[in-house]
Amino acid sequence: MFRSRSKDEKAPTEKVTADLSKQPRDPEAPKGRPTPKRSEAQTQRRRAQTAPLDRKEAMKRQREARRMDLARQREALASGDERYLPARDKGPVRRFVRDFVDSRFAVAEFFLPMAVVILVLSLFGNANPSLQNISLLLWAGVIVMIVIDSIGLSIRLRKQLNERFPNEPKRGAVAYGLMRTLQMRRLRLPKPQVKRGERP
Repeated sequence: MFRSRSKDEKAPTEKVTADLSKQPRDPEAPKGRPTPKRSEAQTQRRRAQTAPLDRKEAMKRQREARRMDLARQREALASGDERYLPARDKGPVRRFVRDFVDSRFAVAEFFLPMAVVILVLSLFGNANPSLQNISLLLWAGVIVMIVIDSIGLSIRLRKQLNERFPNEPKRGAVAYGLMRTLQMRRLRLPKPQVKRGERP
């Protein structure tokens, strides 16, 4: 009853197992795993086709992808397309700050041209002391005007942001606006989307 099987008794089961493995699988029989969705299968095939063959090919594709991203970013900076803007320029708060600054004149945007004029006056000031005094007074006047204008702009901008975006994070938005005033209007990026005097 508890004796071990003989070799002859073990043989039939081995033959049956071998015969079963050789038989073709029924196409309607369950395969033991769920069928993938069409989109998943297509993604896997595409990934297999586009997988880089070597490291050099991978680096080349990475460079091309980076170049395309930079091109899209340049276009977005010119057109104001939110999707491809850099992270520092994205969001409704930053867009409002840009429009708020671009819609008005700021003393700070004329800083560079005035600095050039003052520099020229100071160069000729060595021969003429009165010109040197004028350039120093102009320099001090420009600095004072920029500071006063920037304080007024920051107060108005902060008030508008608190009214329009009470629940949005506004950290760094005022500083972002003040930095934008230091750039000449035509050199600003992203490009201005509003005209002077047109309120956002």
